[in-house]
Amino acid sequence: MQDFESQARAFGEQIEAEIAEGHLSFPTSLDVSLRIKRLADSPASSLEEIAAAVKTEPVLSAKTVRMANAVALNPQATPITNVADAVRRIGLSSLRCLAFAVAAEQLAQDHRSPKMRAIASGLWMHSVDVAAWSSALARELRVVNPDTAMFAGMLADIGQFLLLARAAEYPALEDDLPRFAEFVTTWSQPVSEAVLDVFELPESILDAFECSNPYGGSWPPANLADILFVAELAAETPNPFDKLLGLDHRASLLDAATHGIDQQDLDHLLESTRENRQLILAALCS
Repeated sequence: MQDFESQARAFGEQIEAEIAEGHLSFPTSLDVSLRIKRLADSPASSLEEIAAAVKTEPVLSAKTVRMANAVALNPQATPITNVADAVRRIGLSSLRCLAFAVAAEQLAQDHRSPKMRAIASGLWMHSVDVAAWSSALARELRVVNPDTAMFAGMLADIGQFLLLARAAEYPALEDDLPRFAEFVTTWSQPVSEAVLDVFELPESILDAFECSNPYGGSWPPANLADILFVAELAAETPNPFDKLLGLDHRASLLDAATHGIDQQDLDHLLESTRENRQLILAALCS
């Protein structure tokens, strides 16, 4: 137990120092995602440069072409056979989200410990589920760009991903997974904020992650923060850290968030978006 305590203390001090210095260390698999995000955001970047960056990651290349050939994005069934055409077809916003999804999936597979790998895989599935719901809800409600909502949904648990990836440097942490979950819960918010700063996201997205007022209380959801909140609760794949902590607050939070709203209205919204959610989920996971 002493090993757990000493390594948890060392890990916390390391994270705290990196945040204070503004130099949070990224796992290698996130580097490509960050590079593509910056290229996509720069008006000076050409499609050829972005496609070249995608090609440096074989799995991302394959998934980009696969997504471009999905029915939802290719209704005429015109085959897309190269990365440049695929990037053009899916758009830069979807590409940013897909790049992060691939990076997160690789983080999940990198863990040598079966216990940590199972947690990482569960967190990845939860994240893509939230992203799919976010995009589908935004498409249905037409209050936020669906690609922006999908990208924000993928980033909702970014702090937990980074902490989980870095935990490989502190193997004693897996000796007590519930306490490790408490550690992650404690640090996930400041780490998320530091990562979002590095990604240089626009204020419209950063505002959606403010903890002080996660849901506006109106119905239907009126902005990105509302959509993310409902998407987190609608996600059918649980966050593994919540399970480790014995938390099952989805139903009670959903009831509280929609107090006074006709249950049929909520059910209708979720059912009307479910098919799109399935299509987007399949595109991200294929």
